[in-house]
Amino acid sequence: MTLAIPAPEVPAQTVEAAPVPETIAQDAREFGAYARTGGWTFALKVARSVRPGGQSAEDSDKVPAKRFAELAGCSPERVMRFYKAWDVAADDGLVPQFETLQPGVDVELPEADVWLSYYSSRSSATSVRGTAITAAAEAEGIRPTKALEVAENPTALRAAILADPSTAQAARSALLDRIEEDEALRSALARDVAAREELKKAVAGETKVSDRIEFVRQVAEGGQVKTPAGQVIEAPAELRQEAERHLSLLDELDEGDEAGEWAAEAYGTVKTLIQETVEADPELRVAERRTKFYSSLSKATKVFEELTFDDAGEFYEDEMVARLEELQGALAVCIEALRKAAG
Repeated sequence: MTLAIPAPEVPAQTVEAAPVPETIAQDAREFGAYARTGGWTFALKVARSVRPGGQSAEDSDKVPAKRFAELAGCSPERVMRFYKAWDVAADDGLVPQFETLQPGVDVELPEADVWLSYYSSRSSATSVRGTAITAAAEAEGIRPTKALEVAENPTALRAAILADPSTAQAARSALLDRIEEDEALRSALARDVAAREELKKAVAGETKVSDRIEFVRQVAEGGQVKTPAGQVIEAPAELRQEAERHLSLLDELDEGDEAGEWAAEAYGTVKTLIQETVEADPELRVAERRTKFYSSLSKATKVFEELTFDDAGEFYEDEMVARLEELQGALAVCIEALRKAAG
C-alpha cells in the first residue's frame, strides 16, 4: 500500500531570491565542491589535464605537468604531488585511471576525509627526516601527512602548546621519551632548567617530594630504616605496615595529582614512628645517643683540622681567642663528665 504524503503548504506570497552575480555563484559552486571532496577537486583538475608520462602529445590533448604548473602559477613538484595522489588512489580503485579522464569533464569524487590518506603536501616526506617522521607516525597509528605538517609548521605547534593543556602534555611526554636517546636535547633541556630560576625552584621542590617518597618506599619494601643519628636498623612490623599504607596511597595518585602534601604526610609519619621506635628501646636509645655524639665529635674534629695559623697575624682578633677559650672550657666540662661516667 502506498502512503500519500501531503504536499507542504505554500505561502500565499513567496519572495524570490534576489539574483546574484555569476562570479559569486561560480565561487559558491567551487566552494561547495571543495567542501564535499577537499583536495580531490584539484587533483581531478590535474589528473584530467596533465598528460601521463610516456604518452605522446599526438595521442592526447593534455599538457605536461611543467606546462600545467606554468599556467597555474605554481611549481611542477606541487602539481606532481596531486598527480601522484590520484595515481595511488586509482590503483586502489577509488578514482578512475588517467586514461579515462577527459579535460573539463567531471567525475564522481571520494569524500574529503580520504584525501589526506593519499596526498603528501610535504616535499620533505621523502627526505631522511621525513622518512623518520613517517615511520614514527605509522608507529603511533596516525597518518604521516599529519605529522609532516606539524613538523614543518613549528609556529603552529608552538601556538597549540601555549593555548591547549592537552597539547602541552603530549609535547612533554614526547620530549621525555626522546631525551632518553638524545643526549644533545637532554643537555639543552638541563641548561634551560638551570637558567630559569622558577624552573630551578620547581625542580628542587619535586626532587624533595621524590626523595620523601623514595624514603617511605625503602622502609616499606626494604625493611630497614636509618635513624636520625644515622644508625641502620630493622624496621618493626608496625612501622613497615604504616609505610606500606602511605605508599599505597601515593601509588594511587594520578599523574596530574599534586603529590607534595601526601609525600610530606607520609614522610613525617614514618620519621615520627622511627623516633618512637628508638625511644621505646633502651639499648637502641643509648646507641642512638652514642652514634650522635661520635658524629658531632667527628664533624668538630674535621673543622679544627682544617684550620691553619700560618698567617694568623694578618687576621688575628682578640674575639677569636676569647671564643676559643670559651670552647676550651666547654671541652674541659665535657671531658670531666665522660671521665666521671667511666669511673
